[in-house]
Amino acid sequence: MDLRVPTGSPINRVKCVVDTCRYNDKGKYCMADSIEIQYPQAKNTQETDCATFRPAGEG
Repeated sequence: MDLRVPTGSPINRVKCVVDTCRYNDKGKYCMADSIEIQYPQAKNTQETDCATFRPAGEG
């Protein structure tokens, strides 16, 4: 399966606590080379979506 974004060094300014994401680093940081947040018309945090998310067991 093709990954949307490759993994790399932690993005230290991007905190991630989603343990089920393959890009999560010890419950702390995102390891993706870049992130993609979707829903251009979002008016609050509940309306945003991290499109970079991939399940940890996927691959």
